[in-house]
Amino acid sequence: MANIDFATIYSSVRPTEEQQKRLLLFLQKRFGINELRFSADESITDGFKLDIGDKIYDWTRSGRLHQLFNQLDALDPLKPVVPLIKETISAFKPSAEYTETGIVDRMSDGIAFIKGLDSAEYGEILIFESGAKGLVQDLKQDEIGCILFDDGENVSQGDRVYRTEGVAGMPVGENFIGRVIDSLGNPIDGLGEIKSEEYLPIERHAPGIIDRQPVNVPLETGILAIDSMFPIGRGQRELIIGDRQTGKTTIAVDTIINQAGKNVICIYVAIGQKSATVASLVNTLKTRGAMDYTIIINSPAADPAPLQYIAPYSGCTLGEYFMNKGKDVLIIYDDLSKHAVAYRTISLLLGRTPGREAYPGDIFYLHSRLLERAAHLSDEKGGGSLTALPVVETQAGDVSAYIPTNVISITDGQIFLETDLFFSGQRPAINVGISVSRVGGDAQSKAMKKAGGTLRLDLAQYNEMKDFTQFSGELDEDTRSKLDYGETLMNMLKQRQHCPMPRHRQVIALTAAQNGKIKATNQAEISAFLGKVFEYAETNHKDICDMINQKGIIGDSEKETIFEICDSVRSDYGIIERD
Repeated sequence: MANIDFATIYSSVRPTEEQQKRLLLFLQKRFGINELRFSADESITDGFKLDIGDKIYDWTRSGRLHQLFNQLDALDPLKPVVPLIKETISAFKPSAEYTETGIVDRMSDGIAFIKGLDSAEYGEILIFESGAKGLVQDLKQDEIGCILFDDGENVSQGDRVYRTEGVAGMPVGENFIGRVIDSLGNPIDGLGEIKSEEYLPIERHAPGIIDRQPVNVPLETGILAIDSMFPIGRGQRELIIGDRQTGKTTIAVDTIINQAGKNVICIYVAIGQKSATVASLVNTLKTRGAMDYTIIINSPAADPAPLQYIAPYSGCTLGEYFMNKGKDVLIIYDDLSKHAVAYRTISLLLGRTPGREAYPGDIFYLHSRLLERAAHLSDEKGGGSLTALPVVETQAGDVSAYIPTNVISITDGQIFLETDLFFSGQRPAINVGISVSRVGGDAQSKAMKKAGGTLRLDLAQYNEMKDFTQFSGELDEDTRSKLDYGETLMNMLKQRQHCPMPRHRQVIALTAAQNGKIKATNQAEISAFLGKVFEYAETNHKDICDMINQKGIIGDSEKETIFEICDSVRSDYGIIERD
């Protein structure tokens, strides 16, 4: 505590000379203070408050009752209640406990710099006398930097600040499913209050190695290009990366829609987005029935940087609540680029030394401690999973920028969306060469792995051959055949937004394409042909569809049946015949 020259006593009546002597004796022994000042406070009807720098000794009636209630709250709930209460009250002896307080020294763009509070800890919640709350984010020798959870209009220089000795937390519970909330867990959808079941800290340690199990259960997106070549498993961290307006959010939303009926709880964290964009997304999910198992956490661009900063941690805590109950959870952070910008803003205001691209030195830890919390828990821990799909925006396709390289090194793979592909009509605009899943076939069903075969290699060869032959005048028959086959695959992978494809349709389409049963390069013809094939298979061979969906397997006889379906559709409808 800084050197204090005097103490102030607050009471409705001035203390007597004897009382002043006793108080001065206490002040001299404890703090070396020789001056006691009196300030009249008519609201104190019994007792007094002693203000000594950053400490307040509360000897009012409410202060003594507060001590008693704290002791009653600590009673053993397994023992008879009434005798314990009587015993506690009879033995209660109030003591001159103090509350540690600080003073707001100055304000700067949502950051309060506080003198005092020598015992405050990093990440602790502070309460200002106006009722505003803040989070300790900077500890210096002579002051504390506290980020505010509102615009700071109710906080001004000279205000009192009180410790809570508690860390920032998030209310959690089943009742949050289907709701839209802010970073602090407050409902913002106009549907009333949400009754929470627990209150958990937003900063938690990631599960250890012993508490995890391998990522080997598919979490299918319903997007053929991803599920066939870059599969995502439950507990994985797969980055979605690309320039602005290339379909990153669409992939995330389609993945949510595809979880219908699969017992997966989805959490979408919107960071720094326009409110109109989030409202449109909520409407899309409601229209397709996906809000029944989805939670939206929205921290729009209008929110202060501190609220945008804590939003993904709040969402992760909510997801961990369900994961620890043995459930499967999908969480999407859209996007971590804006999250990093919010943290950079806070750090610069706190006076931290800027580094590369003006980001602070701990920017890597910002996202690593968040994404490492995604896991597939061991059976001993309930077997739940938390799958993370972080989104990062690039500038002009530069994946070597600071934040993209950081997140790429943390995640288990990335889906790279290319601007040129997007504007050429290839949607989703996935770059097969740069995209990768480090979990690979472990997160695929046997049927999908078998049907996918050499798809990625075929596309890589097609892209290479296309680059070499774009200036050629004449092509031999073999080269033309390979180019046509690659073009067929590219057009087959085109998919309309918000129309995820179930597993059996993906397997049937891949099986047909890989075995030369799709004889066209035009997308409209391919879609028409596959539509008839799907309809025929679902009507006349439901057993094959059920086998693929439920058991995830496909045998040689089922493949032959798919070939026969393709031949039958071609002959019946007279479509897809290449010249």
